[in-house]
Amino acid sequence: MPSEEQIREQIKQLKIDDVLLQTVVTLINLGGRKLTVEGEKDLEQAKKAIEAVRALLPLCPTDQAQPIQDALSQLQMAYVQESRGEGEQPPPSPPSKPDIWTPGGS
Repeated sequence: MPSEEQIREQIKQLKIDDVLLQTVVTLINLGGRKLTVEGEKDLEQAKKAIEAVRALLPLCPTDQAQPIQDALSQLQMAYVQESRGEGEQPPPSPPSKPDIWTPGGS
């Protein structure tokens, strides 16, 4: 077990940006898990994770913003797919030939 002095030294070296990044990564991973693991699917929890990441994103270091945004976009797309998949069928595809009357056409 670390001594009190070792813990204080670790806290002194810890940066808020590091904690923000770890938190965001944890939220993205947990949100993804809530959308994909059978028996653990929970759309409300996934939505909270998405909202939390969106709220924290402006506070994250700018050099890490793009990878976080990419991961968030993937999580949002998975959320939309899962929320549509609950008891709903995909919308029917449009007919291959439109049902529009045209002069001289059939």
